[in-house]
Amino acid sequence: MLTHLGTKTIETERLILRRFEYSDIDSMIRNWIADEQTQWDYGEPSYETPEAVRELFEKKYVVSYSRDDYYRWAVIEKKSKECIGQIAYFSVDTENQHGEIEYVIGPSFHGKGYATEMTKAVIAFGFDKINFNRIEIDCRTENEASRRVIEKCGLIYEGVFRDFFWRKDHFEGRRVYSVLKNEWKKEN
Repeated sequence: MLTHLGTKTIETERLILRRFEYSDIDSMIRNWIADEQTQWDYGEPSYETPEAVRELFEKKYVVSYSRDDYYRWAVIEKKSKECIGQIAYFSVDTENQHGEIEYVIGPSFHGKGYATEMTKAVIAFGFDKINFNRIEIDCRTENEASRRVIEKCGLIYEGVFRDFFWRKDHFEGRRVYSVLKNEWKKEN
C-alpha cells in the first residue's frame, strides 16, 4: 500500500528539491523553461514570459500541490539559489504501486552530475516514503545523456517501445528502464 505524502522537500549535497514557488519564475526562464531546445528534448513547450510560467503554475503545478498524490519538485542549486530544473513523479499508479519519473535540467548545468543526484534522491523518496514497488524512467532513443543518467541511477533496461513519439518529421522510440524496491535496497 502506498503512503501518499505530497511533494516534500528533499535535500542532497548540492541541491534542494522543493515545491515550486512564484519566486522561481525568473530563474526558471533564465535557466531552462524558456529554452526551446531544452523543452523540446523534455517533450514540453517553452514558456518565455513570466505570465506564461505563472499560468502554468496556476493551471498545473502549484494548484496541484493540494493533492497528496502529486509529486513535482523545483530543483534548486544550493550555491546559486537558482531553479535549474525540475523532477516529478508525473505518473503515479496507486493500485499497482509504481511511479514514473520525468526530469529536465538547464543546459548550463549539464555534465555536473546534478541530474543523477536529484534522480537518486527522488527514487529513494519513492521507495522509502511513498512505498513504491516499482519506479520507471523512460527516455527517447536518441537521448543519450538521459540514458546515461538513468543507468547511473541503477535502473534496468527493459526494452524499446518502437515509433512511440512523433518528433516533427519522424518517429522515435522510447527506451524503458525500471528498478524494483528490493533491487534498490540491495544496491543502496
